[in-house]
Amino acid sequence: MASLVQFLPLFPFFFLISFSVSHGPFLPKAIILPVNKDPSTFQYVTQLYMGANHLAPIKLVVNLGGSFLWADCGLTSDSSSQKLVPCNSLKCSMAKPNGCTNDNKICGLKSENPFTRLAATGELAEDMFAVEFIDELKTGSVASIHQFLFSCTSSTLLQGLARGAKGMLGLGNSRIALPSQLSDTFGFQRKFAICLSSSNGAIISGESPYLSLLSHDVSRSMLYTPLISSRDGVLEEYYINVKSLKINGKKLSLNTSLLTMDGEGHGGTKISTISPFTTMKTSIYKTFVESYERFGFSMGLTKVEPIAPFGLCFSTKVEGLNVPSIDLVLQSEMVKWRIYESNSMVKVSDEVMCLGFLDGGVNQKASIVIGGHQLEDNLLEFNLGTSMLGFTSSLAMVETSCSDFMFSKDSSAFDT
Repeated sequence: MASLVQFLPLFPFFFLISFSVSHGPFLPKAIILPVNKDPSTFQYVTQLYMGANHLAPIKLVVNLGGSFLWADCGLTSDSSSQKLVPCNSLKCSMAKPNGCTNDNKICGLKSENPFTRLAATGELAEDMFAVEFIDELKTGSVASIHQFLFSCTSSTLLQGLARGAKGMLGLGNSRIALPSQLSDTFGFQRKFAICLSSSNGAIISGESPYLSLLSHDVSRSMLYTPLISSRDGVLEEYYINVKSLKINGKKLSLNTSLLTMDGEGHGGTKISTISPFTTMKTSIYKTFVESYERFGFSMGLTKVEPIAPFGLCFSTKVEGLNVPSIDLVLQSEMVKWRIYESNSMVKVSDEVMCLGFLDGGVNQKASIVIGGHQLEDNLLEFNLGTSMLGFTSSLAMVETSCSDFMFSKDSSAFDT
């Protein structure tokens, strides 16, 4: 398929366009960031550019529930336009700081690497970032975000990140995560979409012309479900209310109280780009796997020795291979997220495929964490203003995929 979005070459060869809200007619309709999946870590990686005098590329791992962008101070300190944010300032208050650093003068933020569980206190900083955007003609250009807030933190947090990554990009529901800062800068509604794949995908923020960038109009196939909140207010991570699970249309017998978030924030179903596969609390996983295995046998599947980290695997040496369907039933029986074979199974060799759901243990905070493999080729739209999630289930059902968000080679964020 020919590229629908043509982007200008890499810096310094493109023309940088800076906008402000007062420019009304010239504001971009939406921002688009290319996303690639790192084959070694299964992490999803994107790239922005930063610095007013010399824009430098910065590769970042995508964290759907992250509160803000954090990056290695060793990389960012060379930017002459970078400024540290004073403690007790309005910007510091927006960031929900963890105290002050540097003799109580600079706003301090606790940054965490969710893969290693390492954490460090960084300094809230601001600098100019540049992002690619979609205009009405669907051509690519670049817009700058002045005084973008992020955490400048220690290089020790880079352990475990994809090769070349210098930090993490947070897309959570917070005042200084990327979606909110794009909304403040360009006047967008507070919403964004992710469309991940095993190769190329995209993050899009703003209005919805991006639906026309796919080879098929998927807007008619989107379903909507509420994003849920804790009792204390808005959650920065994204949870949905799964009422029940079905395999081949049959409801599983589960302790449904586990599917509901309690007053301490335990339970519920979280959507995550950090977990490569969906994980379930042990009691749910056990029932789920036993039922899936039983339905698999009834459909002619042959069980084989499991291959770590998976707990249930089947032979692919079966004629007319077919696997059970999985439904996450949401606010009603009419609203369900169907997980088809491409998202439920993982091919680990020419002869073996495994169920891409893992035992998250008895202490997993969320009862279900929907991971990256199950999100791929599903268009998800997070509307923070209305607290609603739009989702498509597999785009393969309408003969398209997230890799149809194509970018020119010159603007690839993943050249190393």
